[in-house]
Amino acid sequence: MGNTEKLMNQIMELKFTSKSLQRQSRKCEKEEKSEKLKIKKAIEKGNTDGARIYAENAIRKRSEQMNYLFGGVHRRGRCGVTSLSTPEGEVNSLMQQVADDYGLEVSVGLPQAAAHAIPAKEKEKVDEDDLSRRLAELKSRG
Repeated sequence: MGNTEKLMNQIMELKFTSKSLQRQSRKCEKEEKSEKLKIKKAIEKGNTDGARIYAENAIRKRSEQMNYLFGGVHRRGRCGVTSLSTPEGEVNSLMQQVADDYGLEVSVGLPQAAAHAIPAKEKEKVDEDDLSRRLAELKSRG
């Protein structure tokens, strides 16, 4: 009889935890929607920096929501590794999506893929050249 009671207690505890996680997930979903409205208002005012911050918050809330729904299973496997930064592409995409949903223009404040950007290999070469030059200067001094 003692094992049955323990098992029933564990089942009740799991049900309670499940409901709690679902409640937290719904709360995050509401907060995400609130952040999206803040993005809209910031874009309307021309405040792209503020909109970017709100977009980062909305993305964070979305991933937090997913963690509440699915993360309980995966948490043990990741050993607590989390990322605090939000990918720039996701932020820009969300800002553009919100702007499109409300018929707003936001492309002025968003960085576009620059054609004039230095490709990675050239940048590495520039960095190596710069380091070589600095090393030569240090050798000539000493």
